Amino acid sequence: MASVDIVYEQVHFRHDPKWSVRLRPAEGGGPLLCVACAIEMMETAEMASVRKCFALSSISGVLKSSAGVLRELFRQDHRVTLHFIATLLGMLQSEEEAATVEKVDQVLVQLLQEFQNELPFHFVLDEVHKQLNSQLSVKRFLPTLNFLGNLLNAVPNVALSLLSQYVPLLDHLFTALVYPDEALRTSVVYAWQQLLQTSGDTGAQYLPVATRDRLCTLFLQTFSNASSAQLIKNCAGLLWQLVRLEDAVSVLMSSSGSQPLSNANEDILTNNSQTLIQDQEQQPADQSLLPLLLKKLLLSGDEMLQVASAKSITAILVHSPSQYCALCIKADLSGFLFDRLASSSNEMLLWSVYSCLLLLTEEPLFFSQCHSVYGMDSLVRSLKEAVQLANLEVPQQGFLLLTEVLNRQPPSIHLFPSGSGFVAVSEAVKAGVSSSCLLVAAQAVKAATALFRVNHQPRPVQYQEVEGLIEAITSRLSELILPSSSHQRSTEEKRMSDSSSQTFRSKGFLLQALVCFQAACRLAEECASEPVLMKNPFTAPYKHGDGENPLGSLCQCLLRCCDSVWIPTVLKTIKGPPSAQMLEPLYSILGSQFVLLPSLMPQFAKKLVSSGFYRLAVEHKALLCAGNRNPNLNASCCGFLQKLSMCLLFQSDPPCGSYQDFEEVENLLRCNLSSLCCHLSEWPSLLCEYQEPRAVQYCLVMILYLALKQGDRLLPDQTVFSSVMVLLQSVQEQGNCVIPRSVLRSALYLLAVTQDRSPSLDEAHLNYISKALASCQSFSSLYSHHPALLHFIWRYPELAELFGASVLELWLANKSQTDGRQNTADVQKRDEKRENQTQQQDQEPDLETSELLVLLEKNPKVILTLLDMAVSGEAPLAEHVLDVLRTLLLGQREFVADLCTSLRPALLQVLQRISVDNMANGLGQAHAAAAKSLPVVLKLLCLTQTSDPSSPSIYSNMEGVHFKLLYHVSSIGGMLKPTDTESLLPAFNFLQCCLSLSPAHSSDRAVSMLLSNSGLMDQLQTVISSSSSAAPSPPPSACPPLALLCCGHLLLSTLITLQGIHSAQVHKSIIWSLDTAVQRLFCQKRNTDNLLMVSYLRMLQALLDVDLASPLVCLSTGPGLVGPRPLEAEDGALYPLGSTGAQCLLTALSGLLMQKHELLLRTSVNCLSSLLGFLKRKNPASAKHAVCLPWSRFLLYCKLSSGEKGLLHPALLRFITLLLQYSSTAVPWEPDLLHVIDTVESTGIKELHREAARALRLLLTQIQSGVPVPTAAHKQRVRKLMESLGPQTSAENCSEGGSNVLHVGDVSLCLRSL
Repeated sequence: MASVDIVYEQVHFRHDPKWSVRLRPAEGGGPLLCVACAIEMMETAEMASVRKCFALSSISGVLKSSAGVLRELFRQDHRVTLHFIATLLGMLQSEEEAATVEKVDQVLVQLLQEFQNELPFHFVLDEVHKQLNSQLSVKRFLPTLNFLGNLLNAVPNVALSLLSQYVPLLDHLFTALVYPDEALRTSVVYAWQQLLQTSGDTGAQYLPVATRDRLCTLFLQTFSNASSAQLIKNCAGLLWQLVRLEDAVSVLMSSSGSQPLSNANEDILTNNSQTLIQDQEQQPADQSLLPLLLKKLLLSGDEMLQVASAKSITAILVHSPSQYCALCIKADLSGFLFDRLASSSNEMLLWSVYSCLLLLTEEPLFFSQCHSVYGMDSLVRSLKEAVQLANLEVPQQGFLLLTEVLNRQPPSIHLFPSGSGFVAVSEAVKAGVSSSCLLVAAQAVKAATALFRVNHQPRPVQYQEVEGLIEAITSRLSELILPSSSHQRSTEEKRMSDSSSQTFRSKGFLLQALVCFQAACRLAEECASEPVLMKNPFTAPYKHGDGENPLGSLCQCLLRCCDSVWIPTVLKTIKGPPSAQMLEPLYSILGSQFVLLPSLMPQFAKKLVSSGFYRLAVEHKALLCAGNRNPNLNASCCGFLQKLSMCLLFQSDPPCGSYQDFEEVENLLRCNLSSLCCHLSEWPSLLCEYQEPRAVQYCLVMILYLALKQGDRLLPDQTVFSSVMVLLQSVQEQGNCVIPRSVLRSALYLLAVTQDRSPSLDEAHLNYISKALASCQSFSSLYSHHPALLHFIWRYPELAELFGASVLELWLANKSQTDGRQNTADVQKRDEKRENQTQQQDQEPDLETSELLVLLEKNPKVILTLLDMAVSGEAPLAEHVLDVLRTLLLGQREFVADLCTSLRPALLQVLQRISVDNMANGLGQAHAAAAKSLPVVLKLLCLTQTSDPSSPSIYSNMEGVHFKLLYHVSSIGGMLKPTDTESLLPAFNFLQCCLSLSPAHSSDRAVSMLLSNSGLMDQLQTVISSSSSAAPSPPPSACPPLALLCCGHLLLSTLITLQGIHSAQVHKSIIWSLDTAVQRLFCQKRNTDNLLMVSYLRMLQALLDVDLASPLVCLSTGPGLVGPRPLEAEDGALYPLGSTGAQCLLTALSGLLMQKHELLLRTSVNCLSSLLGFLKRKNPASAKHAVCLPWSRFLLYCKLSSGEKGLLHPALLRFITLLLQYSSTAVPWEPDLLHVIDTVESTGIKELHREAARALRLLLTQIQSGVPVPTAAHKQRVRKLMESLGPQTSAENCSEGGSNVLHVGDVSLCLRSL
């Protein structure tokens, strides 16, 4: 069609060619257009409408594609243009064909739009006005009004002219608006919509008030009766334009609905439209019609109409929320809006409804009429849909609405009466927190903050959902882009200028997340304070004890997240200039942890202090709170510092003071921390200021003390030392105030810990300290268990004289508490381990003991104080002193010999005093104090004797102090009551150790003195007799302690040996049951303690060495050992042991050799050696027969098969040596002896310990002297091993080196005598 010429052939020849133009000449000749022909075609009534329509279509196409060509034609004569426009306007009324009229409308709009800068529009408006005036029928207005609406849409400038100069024309619009024709009304409403839309705010100023009011009234009438879809759509558009005008809103909202709404178009309205109309008919006449119309749009199925309704409601509320919110709420618009949320996922609709409801929440009626309760489910469902939309502004607006609802909901009306509703909203908020957009996530976090209010919690409280939200928010922190300290300053200006940057958004999210975390902590605190909220009231009673504690789990989650994520994240963020907004919730959160989980706070508090939070909080207060700035931050910091300090104070070891002291410190911190807003660098001057309030200075001292106790040195040591010293001096000089005990305790601790890097104190300063300490009634309330305090007091003689004994006593008392906290099983394991060790001094001393040892090395005077405490102190304290001295004496330190030398005279004086008391009060009736200290003195004396210095010269003679000590101990032991086992045990132990450690040639005087002490012999007889019962286990009341029995046997065995050596005179014999001893070893091994069996074996060894004939012991035997009388020759030769007794003892010893107890193995082999020697002396055949028994061969086989470690055991090597000694063929060379030689060579001589090397030397010597070796090569191997052992493994050298005493409990065993 575009290639056909647009000419009127009958008249074209009359037209001037200037009105013709060839379109697209560059393409080789296009269609011809003649403007004059087009005009005549339009004016000719006989012209077919089809051709007119074709011509108009062609002109429309030219205006679209080549408007410039047509413009040039019309510029030739302006009158032609006006004539053409007038002709087209006339066609709007004259043409009957709708298609032609539509084309006329289209060309007119295009033409006027093209020439809008050249044509006066009043010409067009005048023509329109003439047409409307000339029409007798309003229905004929339709084409003209359609054109007017399209013109206003295309050419906005026309609107202002129409409103300002053609007000009468508007009357025709009103006339058409009341005409009962839907199409006409639709056109008029569209025209008014375009008129108000295109004119904007400027056009509204020209609109007369009466015209505007009339328009509003007629519009409401039209809208209420609208039934066609287009009319309803246009009414919605016009409504949007009207509600933007505040005055129009007032008219619209004040108009009542006196006419019923039409329900003709049921396709547009929802199924509830008829119900709505019926409800509207029943409304009172003065009720506003507009809310009902808005609900009509909300009920329609067209989402665009629903959007228009929501936007209109929003526009109405924006003008005056206080005036219109209540009206809209009473009209139940909020309920309809919530219903739309539940049924739509349209972005624009959701955003519009969210915005509208957000304004409605400003009215309290919204909540009091439970609209928030009604719409919560719909809101939650829409939020779950919104977070999945591409437009992120929609969920952001939705979560803003949720936040406002949660914040403004009255506490008396619960939004979530059941847990399901709370779970649903929690899931929606959690989805928002997980949004990729930080703005959405931040708004969701705000909603979570409001959700954590206690009045929003259902019954039972859904702690798991709260915990899930906290974990979701915490997980987002790792994704934040926060500035590092190196880029903090360089990016500060950029972040401030670009508020949309990712860094800025991350910081905003972190701030809001902190506030949310703070709200969660507050919720946990409130729930913990309300028993009803802690547990589920609907849980069966029998299930309450299952251990489930959801509130506890939430508190642990808060602490875990705070410790592992929140603190590091915030610290990273505030490395630059700190933010008061961010620090306030942080310190509040930290303070809440001390309330939620007090049991876990000691460890958490230590971690905070070690991380420098004391320093951080103090510096933040100084930077941001000085000058009464940021009072909320100041309160949070003070609360945190107070709780942290009190937690550390409560866990101080030993506990700091009484409850009153704690309360005093708490009040001190609470009342003065808020005023402490200065930097750490200013603290020394505050402490040294005489006029400064004492309470503030005391606060500084407490904080310095608590921080330093955890290793955080807020100030240099020298500064702390001098400042605290000045403070004590100033208080003493003023003399009108007493330092609180906790503060004085802290000051003393600070002085002690910082003394090493500070100058020594002069007499004046020591006097100040002494007066301050003396002002307190009890030094224990000032004591802190720290090595520095111990050394500080003893560093200065003036302080040591006054407080040295007290500090030592408290130090040892703390050791008692530490020992008391040890597990019983651990103690048992330690004792078993100690039994199996050969040197007790290898054990590491504990901290308290180690520090005392260091103090003793620096200050020997301490030993005298300790000795006085041991003698005169209470039993527990004396025992602790004894433990310390035991560790010291057994530690093989260089000064031990000198220490023992200085201790013995002091101990001798104590013994002499006790002896005098004994004599004065009667035999065995010692004074109570002396009797109480005697066990400790005797134990300490044992320690001095068994400390085993490197040289045994002190035992070379029994002269001087040593003999006097032995004399007094034996005398006191003889005067003790038999029931005083606590003193008898260390007395016997001391005596047997003295005799065992003394060389045989120098012990004659000691043996004679002891044998002449009849009281001691009676005591020994009493102890020995108690074990002679044949009963398997005598009653405990009749049996002395096990250790005393062992010491009695050991002492008696040593006396037997030494009496035989020195032929000392015996004044009283000891009766001992030989058959009972053999039977106990033979039949009752399992029921007998290992140490007791060791003492029996040692006793038998001593007796067998003297052929069971000693004037000191009167042995009793029985028919079970020697058989019936008359005795046979063999029994007579072995009397009083007899052949049967010898066989039983030999069997018992063989069984003991199968044990793994070191002492038993050692003493069993020695006893076996003495038994075989006794048999050889009395009946040589029986000794050889004993070693050749099958049992001996089986025992040897078992031992040789026990592995390399057991094969080179000293006891096994000694056993093989004994077998070879009494029968050279008892152990064959191959494979037994060769196996031993091979094992020694493969292991290496250097790997053997001393006892094993000594036993190996004895075995090799026996092999060389009496065993036939098969080959010369084997002899050479034995000779090389002997040469490799060297002279250092001889018996003499082995006895001189190392420790000779083994301590097993309270019994000291001399290894040389076993």
